[in-house]
Parts: sequence; structure tokens; C-alpha cells
Amino acid sequence: MMGRVSINREQPADAHSTAVSNIFIDNYMTEANDAQLKIYLWLLRMMRAGLPTSLSDLAERFNLTEKDVTRALKFWEKRGIITMEYDQDKKLSGIHLEELSQDGSETDRETATAPVPEKPAKKPAMPRQTVTEPVESTDCSQLLFIAEQYLGRPLSVADTRSLLYIRDSLHFSDALLDYLMQYCVERGKKDFRYMERVAIRWQESGYETPEQAKRGSFKYDRKLYEVMDLLGMNNLPTATEAAFIERWISTYHLPMEVIREACARTVLATQKRRLEYADRILESWHASGVSKKSDIRQLDEAHRESKKTAATAKSAQSGTGTPRQSTRTSRFPQRDDYDMALIEQVLVQN
Repeated sequence: MMGRVSINREQPADAHSTAVSNIFIDNYMTEANDAQLKIYLWLLRMMRAGLPTSLSDLAERFNLTEKDVTRALKFWEKRGIITMEYDQDKKLSGIHLEELSQDGSETDRETATAPVPEKPAKKPAMPRQTVTEPVESTDCSQLLFIAEQYLGRPLSVADTRSLLYIRDSLHFSDALLDYLMQYCVERGKKDFRYMERVAIRWQESGYETPEQAKRGSFKYDRKLYEVMDLLGMNNLPTATEAAFIERWISTYHLPMEVIREACARTVLATQKRRLEYADRILESWHASGVSKKSDIRQLDEAHRESKKTAATAKSAQSGTGTPRQSTRTSRFPQRDDYDMALIEQVLVQN
């Protein structure tokens, strides 16, 4: 558990107002859920007032668990706008709030430090090794060319040093370094200071391949936790559960508005095996070429028309005016979902 943490800045404390950067509002706020926004804004408020806080304080104030608070802090750390420090006992001892610049990169830091008699020992930074390979070598030139394509600009001398430091000192393979640049650029981060921090975390986590980094990074993706919340699943996602959601996002390339709609239908349809049910819906939509929410409405309309046609044909064959409903299904409201067979299966099994 984190002890009391006092949040300091060079400017005088002001307990009556809290300034929020427009850069945060424009570039970061839309990515965050309610808990993550509350945690970040409270850190700003404590920093502005010069007041201390702690994991337990944050959890109690916002009716969260300490794990929820830690998860929110890691969400912001992953996006590069805070940095957390730990003491020798691996307890959180400080939080740094980054000052945001216009392009979304970080400049000077505003610091949160733990009020202990001695300054907590920082984890020693990995020393930079001198890069001896000439930049003109074929392999290195190819690496620099790829980096420039990702960033959309020529590399500076500092950029080149950082790139070679990650490759030679952190021992990143070409494939892992390529994925690192792709990962950072997709998140709007094109500065090598951010890439270095991500690279060091990956190196400390033992990631040696893009697949390992992808699996490890996806565990903390906000979309995963959003989907779990939408399905009413409050547990930490298992590897199997995460694989469902990763398939919807990374393999099917479905936008979140489509996934949210599938989750909403799933919650109304069943109380159990919701991931499997949602997977059936999204697999069907993916096979039907759904790429936006309006496509779902067209499928719904086509589905309703096909049901009407089938009912009319059945009525004509039986000679009755209204198709008969079975006793079993009449106990449940009729819906226009695509996976009623799965509901039947769940009912039989339970």
C-alpha cells in the first residue's frame, strides 16, 4: 500500500482553483473512463493545493478498490502523462505529473514525492552504452529509414541516439523495435523519450518478441476493461477472456461503437456466458461485413423482413392466420438478435 504522498510544485499552492490543460482535454480525456478521469483530476487538485493523498484516500473518496486506483494510475503512466516511482520494497513512493506540450509530448515534470526522512532510492537508470556502429552501415540506414516513415519526419541526432540505444543497449530485435515504434505512433506518441520509457518497461518485463509485447500491453488496454464493464464482469480478465476481446479489436477490426452495441444486446439477452454470446454476435456481424453501427440497423431490418416472409409462408402452409408459438419460447420476449440458438443452449444447460 502506498503511504501518504505530498504533491509539490514550484508555484505557490492555491486551494481555490485547479487548472486543466486544454491539451489533456483534447488529446487524453476522450480515452479515459470515469475512474481514470477522477483519479487524474484529483491528483491535479492535490498538487495545486499542496495537499497529500494516498491509494486508500483515493479509493475511499471515489468508492473504488485500491486495485482500481492502481489500474487508473497505470493507465495514465502508460500514456506518458504521469510516472510512478517505487522504493526498495516495491511500494509506490512518488508520482510525477508531466507538463504537456502542444504536440502531446512531455516537457518539465511536476513532482509528487513521499514525505519520508530519507529520499527513497530510485531504481537506477540503465546506463547508456556508446554506440560504435557507424550510422552509414546498411542495417542502421534501413532502421533509420523505417523510423522516419513511422514518424513522418527526418530524425534528429538525439532521435538517432535513442533509437540505437534501444537496439544496442536494450538488445531489441529489429522486429521488436519495429513493433515498438508502431505501438507508440498508434498512441499518438512520436517522441523518443516516450519510446525509451516503453522500451525499458518491455525489457524489464522480459518481452523479446512483438507477440509477447502485444499480449502484455493488451492486458492493460483501456478497451479491454471497458468491454468487461459493459458486460457486467468486474473480475480481472483472464487470458482466455482477453483473447475474445483482442480478436474483436485486432482480428475483426471492429470499432468500439459496434462492440458496445453487441455488449448491450448480450446483457439484455443472458446472464451467463456473456463473452461467448457477444462473440457469436460479433462473429456474425464481421462475416456480414459490418464496419459501423449503421450497418447493424440494415442487418436488423433485413432480419425482420426474413422473419416476416418465413412466418407468412408457414401460415399459408398451415392454413392458419397466425403462426403458432411454442410453449417454451412464448415465455420469453421475442427479440431481433442473431443468436437465439445460443440462448436456447444456455437455458438447457442451466
